[in-house]
Amino acid sequence: MPTLDDIAKAAELIAPYIRRTPTIEIGAGELGIGCDAVLKLELLQHTGSFKPRGALHRALTNDIGPAGLVAASGGNHGAAVAWVGSTLAMQAEVFVPGVSPQMKRDHIASLGATVKVVGDLYDDAQQACDERAAETGAFQIHPFNHFATVAAAGTVASEFVEAHPDLDTILVAAGGGGLSAGVAARCRNDIKVVIVEPEGSRCVGAALDAGEPVDVSVESIAADSLGAKRVGTAPFAAISKYADQAITVPDEAIKAAQHQLWASLRLIVEPGGAAALAALTSGAYKPSQGERVGVIVCGANTDPANIVS
Repeated sequence: MPTLDDIAKAAELIAPYIRRTPTIEIGAGELGIGCDAVLKLELLQHTGSFKPRGALHRALTNDIGPAGLVAASGGNHGAAVAWVGSTLAMQAEVFVPGVSPQMKRDHIASLGATVKVVGDLYDDAQQACDERAAETGAFQIHPFNHFATVAAAGTVASEFVEAHPDLDTILVAAGGGGLSAGVAARCRNDIKVVIVEPEGSRCVGAALDAGEPVDVSVESIAADSLGAKRVGTAPFAAISKYADQAITVPDEAIKAAQHQLWASLRLIVEPGGAAALAALTSGAYKPSQGERVGVIVCGANTDPANIVS
């Protein structure tokens, strides 16, 4: 799993390209929560999610041939790979599952990548991606299951902790585990890491219960970004060692958190991006008296009409 030095080196390598996203302090009573909190607005990253950090780190630490880049994605990772291809002048092809919103597919295409829709869920797109990489020699960038991807995801936590060294706890959503693993690897038990998953898509919690990655069923409003059937082995190594707990929130709480972010802060946040905050607004996570809580808001890619209307 990544060391603190690995995460620091990743931060230095990607810094010329990546936005150092801002934070905002929330007082008790705001956003429907009963405690002070700090939001890390990673939804303001290039392409609207944290994903460019890992995709860029993979591309910069490998020799990429003329076939370029290929990836499978529910949307956000695909946009990140498309952005990396455009930024580094490389070809990019992205396989997306049928569950992915049309808006996210259009976003990927607008960044210059070729988009292929395969199957219903993420694993279907991943299989097609594997086959294309084998056929063409294109360099495949997995959304979460690689050491370098986890290290780059850890830079989100580095920025957060540097800006707010008094944090006691960080709440972070999990799909395949890349971001939450990076946060856990960076915090290393010095800061409590609470992983938040939708009730209908909890591959991290199931793996922690079983002691190893296992397959789970996926049915959630956040499935397009938090819909992995199995946590990655690379993320699980860091999560199982350094994360403190994994909790779940219902889809209704995620929707409510989305609407609260819009009503109070005028932020358009996708379901997966609002999941961590939903743990606070729903009471699924109850901070202790005086606990300093940080929340990573990790994605913005949704149709605004779903929230504003």
